Amino acid sequence: MSDSMLSTVIKPVHREGYPFIGIFAAVTLVLFLIWQPLGWIGVVLTVWCYYFFRDPERHTPQRAGLLISPADGVISLIEPAVPPVELGMGTDPMMRVSVFMNVFNCHVNRAPIAGTVSAVSYRPGKFFNASLDKASSDNERNSVAIDMADGRKIAVVQIAGLVARRIVCDVKPGDVLETGERFGMIRFGSRLDVYLPDGVHPLVSLGQTMVAGETVLADLASDETARLAEVR
Repeated sequence: MSDSMLSTVIKPVHREGYPFIGIFAAVTLVLFLIWQPLGWIGVVLTVWCYYFFRDPERHTPQRAGLLISPADGVISLIEPAVPPVELGMGTDPMMRVSVFMNVFNCHVNRAPIAGTVSAVSYRPGKFFNASLDKASSDNERNSVAIDMADGRKIAVVQIAGLVARRIVCDVKPGDVLETGERFGMIRFGSRLDVYLPDGVHPLVSLGQTMVAGETVLADLASDETARLAEVR
């Protein structure tokens, strides 16, 4: 098998995944000892666990002003909303774009734009389905504010979902991030909200598939209106 084919099948794994993959593999060995068909079910689940924690390289657009998707998944909500109060970004609504991740998506989260982390705030909460609107206010979440070089600020919020029970955030106030840089992950099925600066319109549509670190969400240097899309 060529190197290119191997790289398609074999992906790097996020460090958060190693304990889980080990547990799945150990249980699979026990299942084989109990009954071989159960063991093969364990193999399938172990492979799924491995792919859940995959951490592939991404090719991030580098033009200044491009705001990139922080997560794999689909756009589930586009609407004005007040950013999390714990970030101290005021009470005026900002355009919020939500990316919903199912249990088959890569769950490594990436910085949507370059800047300096000015605030990080974790808040415990419930575990409603992350695709619901009320998940933004009621679910467990971790909020990150990023100050850009031009003085504008965005917020990116990690929201735990129905089966997620751990939000991982690897950044702290004062950290400098590059666009597309990894900053955390969520286990297992969840959502990322991005709050856009005033006057910036999303260039994505409801139901559109996102690729973390690659798909352009908005262009801060453009006055283009929000895009519409059709299913074809």
